[in-house]
Amino acid sequence: MKIHHIFSNVTRKIRFFRKNLLYFLQKQECRKMENQIYNILNDMAEFLNVMQMKKLQKVLIYHLNEAKQVQEEISNEKYLEMLLTAKQIEGCSDRTIQYYRVTIEHMLKRITIPLRQIATEDIRQYLIDYQKINNCGKVTIDNIRRNLSSFFSWLEEEDYILKSPMKRIHKIKTKKVVKSTISDEGIEKLRDGCKEKRDLAMIDLLYSTGIRVGELVNLNVDDIDLEGRECIVYGKGDKERRVYFDAKAKVHLKEYIEHRKDDNKALFVTLDAPYDRLKISGVEIRLRNLGRKLQLERIHPHKFRRSMATRAIDKGMPIEQVQKILGHSQIDTTMQYAMVNQNNVKTSHQKYLN
Repeated sequence: MKIHHIFSNVTRKIRFFRKNLLYFLQKQECRKMENQIYNILNDMAEFLNVMQMKKLQKVLIYHLNEAKQVQEEISNEKYLEMLLTAKQIEGCSDRTIQYYRVTIEHMLKRITIPLRQIATEDIRQYLIDYQKINNCGKVTIDNIRRNLSSFFSWLEEEDYILKSPMKRIHKIKTKKVVKSTISDEGIEKLRDGCKEKRDLAMIDLLYSTGIRVGELVNLNVDDIDLEGRECIVYGKGDKERRVYFDAKAKVHLKEYIEHRKDDNKALFVTLDAPYDRLKISGVEIRLRNLGRKLQLERIHPHKFRRSMATRAIDKGMPIEQVQKILGHSQIDTTMQYAMVNQNNVKTSHQKYLN
């Protein structure tokens, strides 16, 4: 009798739930959909605990969206375009958005089933195959994993899928390599090796401010305050920040600006007419060739940024201030840039522990 009573209650709950759900399914507009979800949850509140209510809400949204999406026939490529639009609104750079596009498009060409059907094992196998075919390292694979994880997390947050298949694919462990910085001797060699005033000003500005190469090429002459030895740069997400340069950079910037014969508003321009704004690739190639000529190990713009952070911390600048100068939103990122000088570690050990 007791069992029959329990079964009767369960049946009644299911009928009640289905009655509300069927009524809900008749509504197509978003506002009505939201109202109906609220009504269903409100009606079921006395029967379910908090965790069950949350699960019911998620399942309702998922399946009702699924029905709507089947009707609209949203393709995998359309989902990708929607993600890229969202990233653009968030302020991601064109370079970042392009990286998202390339990595996700490649995955979609290999895994051709609808996104909603992609499982964890499909992604794992894709990453394994990618590594074998392209003979790439763990860092590259982890970068791809991170992009795919961002994509599927976005799909889950927007209720296009119920659960991201990336949740059980964790960060790939890689060897932590201490990346080299430019020594004082190295920076002097670079200065002496410069034949153009532009290159000398560029090197000193990178070395003293630690700005990104993208920020460097976007600078205009009017952004530079020579007297105050500072300038305004626009970082990731168009975030504005003030950075400072040293006396050497001031001297070389002044000489370069006065030497120029063009009227381009850009701070760094090509050496020959029509004196266009220098591009990121132009800076990278120029510094790489200069480094090779001087037999210096892998000279590139980002190395100046890492060197500046390391010098600042070695000289006692608080990590929070270094974070501010570099324009990092997370201090963990700053810690990765700041490579502690091994000689300083040895000196500290002798000072405090011997």
